[in-house]
Amino acid sequence: MHALRLSPPSHTSSWLALIAFCTTLWIAAYSHLIEFANWLISLFGLDRTTHLGEALHFFFYDTPKVLLLLTGVVFVMGIVHTFFTPERTRALLAGRAASVNYLLAALLGAVTPFCSCSAVPLFIGFLSAGVPLGITLTFLIAAPMIDQIAVVMLFAMFGWKVAALYFTFGIALAVVAGMILTRMNLEHLLEDWVVAIQKNGALSIEMATPTWPERFASAWASVKEIVGRVWPYVMVGIAIGAGIHGYVPQELMATLMGKDAWWAVPAAVGIGVPMYTNTAGVIPIVEALYGKGAAMGTLLAFMMSVVALSLPEMIILRKALKVKLIAIYVGIVASGIIVVGYLFNIVI
Repeated sequence: MHALRLSPPSHTSSWLALIAFCTTLWIAAYSHLIEFANWLISLFGLDRTTHLGEALHFFFYDTPKVLLLLTGVVFVMGIVHTFFTPERTRALLAGRAASVNYLLAALLGAVTPFCSCSAVPLFIGFLSAGVPLGITLTFLIAAPMIDQIAVVMLFAMFGWKVAALYFTFGIALAVVAGMILTRMNLEHLLEDWVVAIQKNGALSIEMATPTWPERFASAWASVKEIVGRVWPYVMVGIAIGAGIHGYVPQELMATLMGKDAWWAVPAAVGIGVPMYTNTAGVIPIVEALYGKGAAMGTLLAFMMSVVALSLPEMIILRKALKVKLIAIYVGIVASGIIVVGYLFNIVI
């Protein structure tokens, strides 16, 4: 007997019906998270007046919350991503006025699905299409840092003001850093094989426009691939956040990472740069630290440095960039993140 295999719908109407049903379940689950967490800690005979009870409540509340947000955002953005192929992105960035291209590159980086895994081929493709180095680096700064998951989760956890400032400062940082890198004329720090391909031009491949069922299927595949890959980081991040939320004294965290600690922002960036995690895993830690009195600007500077300057991305980019250019790139972006952290602390 053959095992039963469920295949995705093949018609738009079937997809829409399934999406409507899943959306209803999603809303119902999301609206009862507090009751769910209260019920779970009651099974252990605990309440939120104890350190352990408060820590477990944070864990039981944030775990389904983050996973639900992650699933919803990835599916929606998975549909959006089907409209942005590498070829179309290169075409948008080539042949326009430079002043417009910096902002366009940052905005495209914020909404396109490209990560450090695809950084090198995209980097080559952009340069081959005539996109200047600084504009290409603007895209590479914005793509991991201004993550759609981060914006939605920040909105859900801290409100629209924090999410909007994060997005705005992130775009501004990518644009300014790209302009600075352009003025430094660093093309000589590209690897020789990159320059050779740039001179010869890249192969252009036209792809067929997907149908709506194909877009929905691609979005669902993104959910399975991304959520399946990052959920361990989410669990670890929430567990760390739960420990902080339940046991770390508020006075201690306010002293170490509060607005009055001038050195906290650069220290947070220095810690964040060599780390490797993802947005969904680091935001629960940010949430817990903020609840204990840490300054929002310091926390977002830490988060930006973790997601924008990860060590794996630097290793991949080393295939195309010489070490000196990578060091300059990291230095400028890290300095910009520090400035953004201080500005956040002033504004919020």
